[in-house]
Formats: sequence, C-alpha cells, structure tokens
Amino acid sequence: MQRTDAILKQVMAAFERESHLKLHHSPIHISFDGGALTVAGEVPDVASKKRLIQLTRAHSNGEPLVDQLRVSAGPPIGDGELRTRICERLLQTTEFRDCVICARVKGQLEMLRGTMDQAGEEGSGVVEVTVDGGVVTLTGQVISLSHRRLASAIAWWTGGCRDVVNLLELVPAEADGDEEICEALALVLETDPRVHAGQITINVEDKRITLAGCVATEAERRQAEMDAWCLDAIAGVVNRIEVRA
Repeated sequence: MQRTDAILKQVMAAFERESHLKLHHSPIHISFDGGALTVAGEVPDVASKKRLIQLTRAHSNGEPLVDQLRVSAGPPIGDGELRTRICERLLQTTEFRDCVICARVKGQLEMLRGTMDQAGEEGSGVVEVTVDGGVVTLTGQVISLSHRRLASAIAWWTGGCRDVVNLLELVPAEADGDEEICEALALVLETDPRVHAGQITINVEDKRITLAGCVATEAERRQAEMDAWCLDAIAGVVNRIEVRA
C-alpha cells in the first residue's frame, strides 16, 4: 500500500507540474496485484488519460501496467447507440471508403458494408467495432498506420466513448516513426471539421508532437491538442498554437 501510495503521489505531483489540466474532482487509484500496477479512475478527457498513463509508467520502475482509466462520458449513451455512431462515422470517412465495416452485436457480426471475402482485396481492409461499457474495441486490418490512428481518433470523437482499444493490424506491415506520426496527425486534423488544419504546423521528434500556428478560438486550439492525444504510440504533446481573433 505504501508503495502504490508513493507512486500515486509522484504521478499526481508530476501531472500538476506538467499540465494545465486539473484533476481535483477525478479520484485516481493505483493498486499492485498479480505483479502489475493497475491505474483506475475517471478523467475528463483523453489528454488527461494519456498523460497520466505515461507518468505512471515513468514512475513504475518497469512494472507491467494495467490501464483502467476511463474518460467521463456526459451525457452517457448506451453501447448500441455509441457503436452505431462510430460505424456511421467510419462509413462516411473518405479514407475508409474501401474498407469493409462491421459491428459486433451481442456476439454476432453484423456487416454494414461489404463482405468478409472482400477484406483481403488489394486496397481494402476491414474494421470491426465492439463496444462494452463505453469502451470501444477496434479489430481487423487496415493498410497504413495513418488509417489505424485515424480510426482511433474517430472513436474518441464520438460522444459517449470512454476508452479506445485499437487492435487493428497493418497489412502490409509498416515501420513506425516520427514521419508516420506526423502524417497521421495531419490526416486527423484535416478530417476534424472543428479545426482549420492549414493554420496548424506539426513537428514530431522522438514521437513527441509539437503543435504551432494560429487559430481563432481557444476551443479550436484545445481541440487540435486533443486530436494529437487521440493518436496511439506517441510520447507526448506540446501545444504552442496561438489564439488570434
């Protein structure tokens, strides 16, 4: 108990130092069981979740980490409605026009576009959406890391989503790196109607994203940062975007 309390104090102190985000009304718990640290609780947004997990990992002395942090979903919606909304967004997104889209409903697979026989065709792929308790799981295969990361962002953008588990495989395999992260974020910003992607510059170094440029509102500035945090396998986000009315 003393060990986990000490880790929690270190993590929360680091979070307060390094972030403009506040967690005064978000109780976080860290426990050690079965040889792994479990981080649980509820946070206001994806940026808080990703930052807390990174800080916990940094203070965990290499112990395995189980992520049970969930993002507040208000107003909450049912799993079926959330699944439907995510699938509709995927169906409407140009980058997934050649993908088979399907949903797992009460253990049964429902095909929303295409057939499983088409999933392996050149230029195609398959995205299967499952939702359980607001946690979205994406399985199947896509053709690039940008597609994989965009799928995560689309799930996070959907109201009611509390977490995203992205298990999409890459076919063919693709090496990840700073350039791939930059390309993926550029695509995500271009896809998000709430930001003006042309006014934002992206720099990625050692998987850490730095955003710069000028936007018209604080809401747009913050949304661009949230879009960056939606990406998988990044080291952090620095937001240097300026607001100029």
